[in-house]
Amino acid sequence: MMQVQSIDQVQAMLTEQGYVCGRALATVVFLSLRLGRPLFLEGEAGVGKTEIAKALAAGLNRRLIRLQCYEGLDASSAVYEWNFPAQMVAIRTAEAAGGANRSDLQAELFSDEFLIERPLLQAMRPDENGSPVLLIDELDRTDEPFEAFLLEALSDFQVTIPELGTIKAPEPPIVILTSNRTREVHDALKRRCLYHWVDYPDFGREVAILQSRAPEAGAQLSREVVAFVQALRTEDLFKKPGVAETIDWANCLLALDVIDLSPEVISDTLGAILKYQDDITKLQGTEAKRILDQAKASLEVV
Repeated sequence: MMQVQSIDQVQAMLTEQGYVCGRALATVVFLSLRLGRPLFLEGEAGVGKTEIAKALAAGLNRRLIRLQCYEGLDASSAVYEWNFPAQMVAIRTAEAAGGANRSDLQAELFSDEFLIERPLLQAMRPDENGSPVLLIDELDRTDEPFEAFLLEALSDFQVTIPELGTIKAPEPPIVILTSNRTREVHDALKRRCLYHWVDYPDFGREVAILQSRAPEAGAQLSREVVAFVQALRTEDLFKKPGVAETIDWANCLLALDVIDLSPEVISDTLGAILKYQDDITKLQGTEAKRILDQAKASLEVV
């Protein structure tokens, strides 16, 4: 099982997993691992917040446990549920057999056999490869009561199941929380974590990311794709494309055997980088050519 000893080692490990990150992000990841602190990542959608948890789990050879947040998520759904259908079968079987002791039956019904473990409980369990990576994704989609529960759970790394008691992690999981900042997360939770804002990468790093994730793309096409997407991000769009869209678009162009960007190709494939019709409409006609010309002009001075 790999143990990281330096910031450079973190960068190298993530690069091996296809995740190209800057020094600042590698530093906060290293500190999170060294100090055992949760890592809170904020940034626009598609900049690689979720991917870093995947790369970290793969690089450390740890299990990745993902809690995908959504509106209305409550503590019970995040920790455990009882297998009610199986419990009902056990009750009917006991009734049919006759003479079942009520207290013994209750103890059996609320045992590990009928327990369905959800992500937070799974993360508290021991693992032969070491503590897992717990990804709490898009926390900003939940509400304040769940944040309050999470604050308590991450403070002691333990959860309580009324029928079974308190379950404490023998070794704290590696926790990564992400937020697209659709709303502000409470300061009390942020103070429990190390914080990093994941921004759009600069030109050189985004080219490196694209070459890592879509190596079949030629150098010139990769540079043109990144230059065009970065020019798009300066436009007044409802949703600016992230790195994920850059990679998706490059793969679409490869599937079409494109070797050089043109206004026609861009118009045909806009759905790979823009996800709202209003944004796509803005780029119809001469707008795509204008931005492409701007992007190609920027390449001449890079």
